[in-house]
Amino acid sequence: MKKAKFVIAPDSFKESLNAFEAAKAMKEGIQKVFKDSKFELIPMADGGEGTSEVIIYAQKGEFKNIRVTGPLGEKIEAKYGYIERDKKAVIEIAVACGLDLVKTELRNPLYTTTYGVGEIILDALDKGAKKFIIGLGGSATNDGGFGMLKALGARAYDIDGKDIGLGGRELAKIHSIDLSNLDSRIKDTIIEVACDVENPLIGSTGATYIFGPQKGADSEILEELEQGMVNYAEVVKRTCNIDIAKMPKAGAAGGLGGAFLLLGCNLIKGIDMVLKHTDFEEKIKDADYIFTGEGSIDVQTKYGKTISGIAKVASKYNIPIIVLAGRVSDDIDELYPIGVTAVFGITDRPKGLDEALKDGYNSIRKTSENIARLLGSL
Repeated sequence: MKKAKFVIAPDSFKESLNAFEAAKAMKEGIQKVFKDSKFELIPMADGGEGTSEVIIYAQKGEFKNIRVTGPLGEKIEAKYGYIERDKKAVIEIAVACGLDLVKTELRNPLYTTTYGVGEIILDALDKGAKKFIIGLGGSATNDGGFGMLKALGARAYDIDGKDIGLGGRELAKIHSIDLSNLDSRIKDTIIEVACDVENPLIGSTGATYIFGPQKGADSEILEELEQGMVNYAEVVKRTCNIDIAKMPKAGAAGGLGGAFLLLGCNLIKGIDMVLKHTDFEEKIKDADYIFTGEGSIDVQTKYGKTISGIAKVASKYNIPIIVLAGRVSDDIDELYPIGVTAVFGITDRPKGLDEALKDGYNSIRKTSENIARLLGSL
């Protein structure tokens, strides 16, 4: 049988397998048929959860452990990736201010802060970082990123000249902002921020009203947060001569996107960032097949998700793309014109969700093997 090259590049199958486990299952199944073939495993992410792991794996970096300020002001354990040869830090903001760090009954974005994100950046700067890759997403915060800015040296004051504290409720008190004491090393760094949302900072489609409810805000809290965010944007414009209020992407992660824009950072699609920093295109040029997949596939998959990013690159080289998923909806026809060759559901028999999640590895392995048997017969 012909020796083929298989690129295996799945995203995670959420609540079942991470991207590394899914890749291993695919390889195991394919290898039962194509025993002597070449395999290139490139676990994927779209800029959110798992991004630091896949980039650190691809670039052979390591993780640094650090104690930082958590979303409610408590000290917590966190980690970030570091690639020494490139002086590059890879940070997921959720490790410092993620929603999963706050118990459901305590979720209230009036009180949560992004301060810990700034502490991680400072630690990386101390280690010599000159480049940053930062994944937004999953935050418990709505503080406009001011917590992070404060950790980096920024200050804000109320009308009486008193220092502004942490949390979304503090934004309404801000009368002036001073960025003159920001860590001077920031201006000498390149910071790329993965951001897939286009929401502005304020308004009906802004950070507060779109994402606040999932962070624990009721209608009364939403109104207070929005008033604070409007004030924050106005003060930033007046003091710093930068209007972040309506900027696309500024509303990401409770306004943390706006803070990164204020720092002059580049906000780009998460999958584009991951493909770049895993050297994806270079690794697939001579591939015969690409196997990818994720937990659920539907029409939205083509809008900046992992599979659409892979298809965009692979289509340059006419490489067949085979997609596996736990759930395949009926509206996937638009995936084929962008380069997807075939989509397969991995569920092998009727089963409940809990059983299906538990059986994810075996289901992916078996489906991959059967697809390989078909390919081997061609």
